Amino acid sequence: MIGLVSGLRFVLDKVAGAVDAELDDEAVLRERLLRAQLDLEEGRLTEAEFATLEAQLFERLREVRAARGGEQLGAGSWRVEGIEADAGSAPAKRRR
Repeated sequence: MIGLVSGLRFVLDKVAGAVDAELDDEAVLRERLLRAQLDLEEGRLTEAEFATLEAQLFERLREVRAARGGEQLGAGSWRVEGIEADAGSAPAKRRR
């Protein structure tokens, strides 16, 4: 019985570690942001749902970068249009 509990604990620790690693992976977060944009464009998300998800993903990106001591995302409004994003100080020209 102790072996079963130890084995289960080992598996759960591995799963928790994998989840934490995914949440700390910038590429995964950016991919989720792009997927949300596609879902919005295809009608699977409302504007409000997208805005909420977008804010959560950018906040998580800020947290990940802060924990690593890396480049910080700016504190302004952010909106993903297609697959391009501009973090410069001047407004980007939109392509149509």
